[in-house]
Amino acid sequence: MLLAAAAGTFLPVARMSRSTDNFDPESRSEIMRRVRSSDTQPERIVRSLAHRLGYRFRLGRRDLPGSPDLTFPGRRKVIFVHGCFWHQHSCAKGQRPLPKQNADYWRKKLSRNQQRDRQALKSLRKLGWRTLIVWECETKRGNWPRLAQKLRKFLAD
Repeated sequence: MLLAAAAGTFLPVARMSRSTDNFDPESRSEIMRRVRSSDTQPERIVRSLAHRLGYRFRLGRRDLPGSPDLTFPGRRKVIFVHGCFWHQHSCAKGQRPLPKQNADYWRKKLSRNQQRDRQALKSLRKLGWRTLIVWECETKRGNWPRLAQKLRKFLAD
């Protein structure tokens, strides 16, 4: 597309993006920068509950498959705290529609996340570690007593 300028010259005009994004690129970039992979609110809740129950742990062991969020080395147990959308949990938040923009990318990305999760769990079990996955939806305030019981049961045996 060309735009007429003074003296009969024409200047190229950038095409408008057909993106359905409601944010300009700078704002979207800022939002995406704030998406965290560790030290998330659900992870902090699980850490707090485990600590209140009297358990001590290590964070983010990079030397273990999948880099578990909480590691209990003496018990050979690990806990992963998964975001429902990112790891495709069966709850409503995990099954919400994919973004319409670049849907094929999102489908492949989320599928790779699930494959990577399965591989990490399998590798950890082969190494003699017991695993627990805590979903983001389980960390909501009303679910804390149930979550504390789940943690207690997993860590006790």
